[in-house]
Amino acid sequence: MQFNREQLLEAYRSMRTIRDFEERVHEEFSGGGIPGFVHLYAGEEASAVGICSHLDNRDMIASTHRGHGHCIAKGVDVPGMMMEIYGRRNGVCGGKGGSMHIADLSKGMMGANGIVGGGPPLICGAAMTAKYKKTGGVAVAFVGDGGSNQGTTLESYNLANVWNLPVIFVVEDNGYAESTASGWSVSGTQLDRAKGFGMPGVEVDGHDFFAVHEAASECIDRARNGDGPSLMHVKLNRFFGHFEGDAMTYREEGEIQRVRAERDSLKIFRARVTEMALLEDAQLDEIDAQVAALIDQCVKESENAAAPSEADLLTDVYVTY
Repeated sequence: MQFNREQLLEAYRSMRTIRDFEERVHEEFSGGGIPGFVHLYAGEEASAVGICSHLDNRDMIASTHRGHGHCIAKGVDVPGMMMEIYGRRNGVCGGKGGSMHIADLSKGMMGANGIVGGGPPLICGAAMTAKYKKTGGVAVAFVGDGGSNQGTTLESYNLANVWNLPVIFVVEDNGYAESTASGWSVSGTQLDRAKGFGMPGVEVDGHDFFAVHEAASECIDRARNGDGPSLMHVKLNRFFGHFEGDAMTYREEGEIQRVRAERDSLKIFRARVTEMALLEDAQLDEIDAQVAALIDQCVKESENAAAPSEADLLTDVYVTY
């Protein structure tokens, strides 16, 4: 696919926003400013942006406990997300969801999910709705390599194929299910699993925005054309631990430094577009500065924002869609 400059700049802005958002949350959480539990997505930006840049508000996604990147790539309000993580009343979920449960149905974001393997069944329902109402929408379920072993995920593969649903299952394989390496916990291959359900699958380098974007294009076109579900096995790395505070004793010494030096999706993107004279360093530097200012503003506003009141405990208890 050919990209124009505006599309490339927007892709870089989304990836840079995810990266800076995550780096800042890491910093603020370490300093005790953020309550709750946090799982960071930094390092996996090209996957979320490469896929979600094909989607619009009629399309639904369901995420994992590591959902900040998916939210930003799908267009959820960034200041509202930061307030949500801080537990503030003006957060996108009223401060009640926190990091692991950010949702915004107006953007097609069905929610991050603290239940491993919880997203695929939800997305089958969204896809069934799109098919029944003939909206032309597709549904994307993000799941990790650990979540790919859950029965809920495999049952969803079966349902999506039996019902010929417009679904894309995205296995974001960062090599670890919490602290257990994939080699110890995942039998066979993800593509063979897809094949077992009669579903096409593709393996892609998750550090390469262009590779992810191209692979996603084929899967999403297939779903929109009524040809059923597909599976993407996206191989990538995360820069931080499974959760904030994870000592990461299961990772090799120097592993993260090597990943940051050699497999950083933003560096790869920048090198590619500047070497091909598609963009200039100055344009990307300007975006870096704008995003840095945005994240600073998000943190300041969140620190000063009001917490939910006691009366807020009785709102949003039941929701109808």
